Amino acid sequence: MKKWFEISRQYSSVSSAHIYCVAIMPTAKKPAKKKAPAKAARKPATKNFLPVFAALCELLSPWEDRMKMKTDKSGYWMHSLEPTYRDKPMFFAGIRMGKNYVSFHLMPVYCCPELNRMSPALKKRMQGKACFNFREVDEACFKELGALVKSGYRLFRERKWV
Repeated sequence: MKKWFEISRQYSSVSSAHIYCVAIMPTAKKPAKKKAPAKAARKPATKNFLPVFAALCELLSPWEDRMKMKTDKSGYWMHSLEPTYRDKPMFFAGIRMGKNYVSFHLMPVYCCPELNRMSPALKKRMQGKACFNFREVDEACFKELGALVKSGYRLFRERKWV
C-alpha cells in the first residue's frame, strides 16, 4: 500500500487506474518463441528421366499434325488448333519433366468420366484428376495410356473440342 501511495502522489494528475496498470500491475510474461523445425535438405534427383519423357512423347506423336504443339523448358503441351472454349484453345495433353518424376497430363480423363475405367496399376500412378506421374518406363501403363489418349481424342473430336 505504501508503494501505491507514493506513486499516486507523484502522478496526481493521472487517473489512479492508469497508475495501477502502468506502475504496479505485474507485466504478462511473453511466451517463448518456438523455433521452427529444421527442414531437411532435399537431395537433387539422381535419375535421368529422358527415356521416360521420350516414351511419353511417343504416345502423343500420332496427333501432332492434328493439334498445336508447344514446347518450353518445363515440357511439351498439346492444344486444339482453333479456339473452342471461351475463345481459347482447348488443352488436350501435356508432359512435364519434374525434379523427381515425369508428369503426363491428359485432359480427356478429367472431362470424360467414361475414361476413368483404368487398371489399378495406372490408377496408382494418378495424381489428382488428370495427371499421371512416372519415374521409369512402364510398358503396361504406357500401353494403357496410349489407349486412353486415342479414346480421349475420339471423344474430344465428337464434342468438337479439337
